[in-house]
Amino acid sequence: MSRKPYLISGAVVVLVLVGYVGATFFVGSIVKAGITRFAPSITQTSVRLDGARLSPLSGGGTLTGLFIGNPAGWSGDKAFYIGKIHVEVAPSTIFSDCIVLNDVSIDSPEFVYETRVISSNIGDLLKNIEGSSSDTASKNQAANGQSTPKKFIVRHFSLTNGSVTLGVGPTALTLPMPPLTLHDIGTSEGGISSAALAFTVMRSVTGSIVATTANAAAKIVPTMGAAAGNSAKSAGDAIKGLLSGKK
Repeated sequence: MSRKPYLISGAVVVLVLVGYVGATFFVGSIVKAGITRFAPSITQTSVRLDGARLSPLSGGGTLTGLFIGNPAGWSGDKAFYIGKIHVEVAPSTIFSDCIVLNDVSIDSPEFVYETRVISSNIGDLLKNIEGSSSDTASKNQAANGQSTPKKFIVRHFSLTNGSVTLGVGPTALTLPMPPLTLHDIGTSEGGISSAALAFTVMRSVTGSIVATTANAAAKIVPTMGAAAGNSAKSAGDAIKGLLSGKK
C-alpha cells in the first residue's frame, strides 16, 4: 500500500496544528497590545502585561503578569499585581464590536493600599478610571484603526485568594481578602466600555477590601502596638470615607 495518503494526512495535521498555535499567539498578541496601549489612558498609570494567549476556536485563554502602577503622588510602585487571569471568551464575539466573556477568573491578586487621612492610592485610581471618558476611548481606538469602540459583557467574574497590603515599609500589614463573585456585568446595557468595566470591577473589589480593613482594624487596634494599629485603622477610615463620599 502506498504511503503517500498517510504522508499527506500527516502533513495536513501538522499544518492544522501550526495554524492553530499561530492563530493562538496572534490573537494573544492582539490582546496584549490592546491592553498595554489603551489601559494606561484609563488608569492614568503605568500598565504592563507580560503575556496573553487566547484560542480563537475555544475562546479560552490566559493573561499573565498584569501590573498596574500607582497614581502620581504615592510612594509605592504599584497599586496591584495579578499573576494570572483565566478568561473564557465566546468565540463568535472575539472580533465583534461587543466581546462576551463567559468567565473571568482571577487567582491570588496582590493589592497595595496607601492612605493619607481621607485619601488613598486606590481612591485616586478609581477616580482616574471613572473620569476616563468614552470620547477618549473612541479616539484611542480610532488611532489604532478601530472605527467602533469595543464593548464588553462579562457573564461571570470571580476573584479568589487575594491579599491586600495596607501601607508600605515596616508598619505594612498584609491581610487575606474574601472571595468576590460578580454576574452579568454590562448585560442589561448591551455591553459597556472597557473603562466602565474596569470601574465596575474595581469598585466591587474596593468594597471587599473595605470589609477586610474594617474587620482587621477592629481586631488589631486593641491588641497591637500603636504604629501598626493606627496603620490599619487609618486605612479603614480613609477607604470608608472615600466610598461614602465624606471629605
